[in-house]
Amino acid sequence: MRAILTSLTATIFLFLMKFSVAVYAAPPGGDIQINESDLGFQVPTFGELLSFIVRLFFVIAGIAALFFLLWGALSWVTSGGDKEGVAEARGRIVAALVGVLVIITTLTIMWSLEQIVFDQQLCFGISCPVTLPNLLHD
Repeated sequence: MRAILTSLTATIFLFLMKFSVAVYAAPPGGDIQINESDLGFQVPTFGELLSFIVRLFFVIAGIAALFFLLWGALSWVTSGGDKEGVAEARGRIVAALVGVLVIITTLTIMWSLEQIVFDQQLCFGISCPVTLPNLLHD
């Protein structure tokens, strides 16, 4: 069965490669010009993209912690007094609360570094967009 799947995958890959064409990042001898009014939206900068990724990470972490907290609570309620079930549910709840504590601590430290230590000259994407210092000057 594994040999059949491997040969089928290889056949599909080779079939798709037959129709592939060369794609270049930029036309030879020139830069790509983007007119944002034709696009209908503003192209985000690299700093804005990194800020979005950092904030998305914390949102997903918070939702996961909430999910584990609710899962632990539901496990506790449905354990029916079973000691192993209650201990497992308690473990999930404690893990979720520790996760929330880690998220809040990390956000507090990052915000403090951005606002107090670096005075918004270097930002990590929490309270201001990511800014990277110029290490090389022209």
